[in-house]
Amino acid sequence: MKAEKRREEILAIVGNSDNPLPAAVLAEKLGVSRQVIVQDIAILRGGGYGIISTNRGYMFAVKKPAASRVFKCRHTLEQILDEGNLIISLGGRVEDIFVNHRVYGRIAARLELYNGTHVEELYRSLVSGASKPLMAVTDGYHYHTVTAADECALDGIEEALRGVGFLIEI
Repeated sequence: MKAEKRREEILAIVGNSDNPLPAAVLAEKLGVSRQVIVQDIAILRGGGYGIISTNRGYMFAVKKPAASRVFKCRHTLEQILDEGNLIISLGGRVEDIFVNHRVYGRIAARLELYNGTHVEELYRSLVSGASKPLMAVTDGYHYHTVTAADECALDGIEEALRGVGFLIEI
């Protein structure tokens, strides 16, 4: 397994765990040494991922949000960075994107955008031309499930999205 793919796996495993995971457990799951995991974690931290070390293992520093809301939005491909960074800067996490297609029904994808690095990676992959964004099939209209620490934070995100013209009133 290449280093980049292994690091993606580490993020997925640690992100989906409710408990800290020791480097030895991650190493066994991924078929590498404990030291390789320690180095990968250092690289991920340097890249902006909020992984912390505890006496029981690695985990994300961000606690799972308590509040969730779906926002209907519309913007251009170039504004994906603005939308994602706006939500994250106000304490939100973009969990997914979905569209309601008139023929195929609901089409959804997990995003899990928790920091600016995640948003930039998504944007780079979309502008590379390898794939079109999901919102392209509905003329820019799309929905996001956004989570945050509380309803007050979600209210602030809603007002900010409305203020920049991304929010579509449902």
